[in-house]
Amino acid sequence: MAQPRGPLDLSLLRTFLAVHRTGSFTAGARLLSLSQPTVTTQIRSLERRLDRELFERGPRGVVPTPYADDLAAQVADPIDALAAVADRGPDGAPPAPRPVHLAGPAEFLSVCALPALAPLAGEGVRLQVTPGLTDELLDGLRSGHHDLVVATRRPRGRALASAPLVDEEFVLVASPAWARRIGPGAVAADGPTALHGVPMVMYAADLPIARRYWRHVFGRRLTGEAAVTVPDLRGVLAAVTAGAGFGVLPRYLCRAELAAGRLTALLDPEDPPINTSFLVQRPGTPDNPHVALVRDRLLRAARDW
Repeated sequence: MAQPRGPLDLSLLRTFLAVHRTGSFTAGARLLSLSQPTVTTQIRSLERRLDRELFERGPRGVVPTPYADDLAAQVADPIDALAAVADRGPDGAPPAPRPVHLAGPAEFLSVCALPALAPLAGEGVRLQVTPGLTDELLDGLRSGHHDLVVATRRPRGRALASAPLVDEEFVLVASPAWARRIGPGAVAADGPTALHGVPMVMYAADLPIARRYWRHVFGRRLTGEAAVTVPDLRGVLAAVTAGAGFGVLPRYLCRAELAAGRLTALLDPEDPPINTSFLVQRPGTPDNPHVALVRDRLLRAARDW
């Protein structure tokens, strides 16, 4: 790496690190409580000092150059340590931990994450929970709105740290009444033709979960329209359990209904479709110990999901 001329201004490096982590001048400005023009000016000033380009414009923000990635790896730990000292009160004591902002799919948070995290409330951990879709939540993570996100895919790039959380297995289910009408073993014997005439209950009009199941298990394209569309898998579960038709659900969500006989699995494939969820953490939060408590509790609890 080329040596800069004279010592670098730490404020420029802190701004650089915020932009590198968030992938956006605007998001970096929000993270530092600065104006976007100020951040742009500081990044340009640092580029002139280093005589190197640090970011290239991308379709959704900015993309760091390889030089910027190397620089971020060098300065991240020292800048974070200095920020932690600067945030201490006048008596030198660290500030009270801030609320932990956790985001992810509404169904997973409600059924799995929140029950696992409930004991932390008695330990003084404050949680602020936001449901949503992965892409928008990861944008919010980069912008500093969330500390942790349960994502349905691994985020691209090296700016966000992620760890596999849980493998979600998808199950083709119907009420016992519909299962009797379809016939025991009919789907295993005849494939999806056994479901002809059975209403579909789906998460979205474009049938994303069911289409994936059809491709993976049956090797063919799913056609038709849903009789009931509910943009919440808990609603799909309720409608299917009540006898509206068949649906495709993650096993964690319908495990109790299957065990109690309120739902029937129409097929037990040797290789069911699985989607891995990831726990993604916003960089630059080592000063809040409660983020680590929530992260570690989720990772431990995931072994039983």
